[in-house]
Amino acid sequence: MAVLALDRALAAFAPVLACSSRMSAESATSKASVLANPASTLFVGRREGISACFIALTLSLSGTSLSAVLEADDDVELLEKVKKDRKKRLERQGVISSSTKETGYLQELVYRLSKVGRAIENNDFSSASAVLGPSSEADWVQNVNFAFTKLTSSHEEKSEADAFKSSLANLISSVDKHDMESSKLAFVSSASAFEKWVELTGLLGLLKGL
Repeated sequence: MAVLALDRALAAFAPVLACSSRMSAESATSKASVLANPASTLFVGRREGISACFIALTLSLSGTSLSAVLEADDDVELLEKVKKDRKKRLERQGVISSSTKETGYLQELVYRLSKVGRAIENNDFSSASAVLGPSSEADWVQNVNFAFTKLTSSHEEKSEADAFKSSLANLISSVDKHDMESSKLAFVSSASAFEKWVELTGLLGLLKGL
């Protein structure tokens, strides 16, 4: 900070130093003519030089002050953003801490997806169907939807939650039809959307198997 202040001070007084050097040079070269000219001529010349230096200093200091004000404003905005982000993070942590039942539903979802993925890979649609249930109206699916509703707060999180629900419905339908290609695509879409949602909500470290 001391080095920065010194740099600013030097920058502010640079115009004055330049003006002082110029005035000294002008004074040295004009000594001969001063003897032949009236005293008022010398006074006017010196006055103009001083005025120019004063203006240069004023402009320099004004620029430095404006820069300092802008930097201060940026610091205040950054501090406010940090405070808001921290408040949101603490609020989210509070919601998660009080949602033991909902995180349990989500952990069950992780286990079910893992079993379904293995079953599809082995072309075992019977096992996959048994894990998923007959439709998206199954109790475990409704529990997952409830957890999504409680733990989703941002538009981006809601978008991923909706994508998961849609992909899960397609997965259940594709498995029921024994459609291997569609089942694989729907499984990948479901898992991807769920993982993104978990990451956005800050639940990544709370769920096993991800």
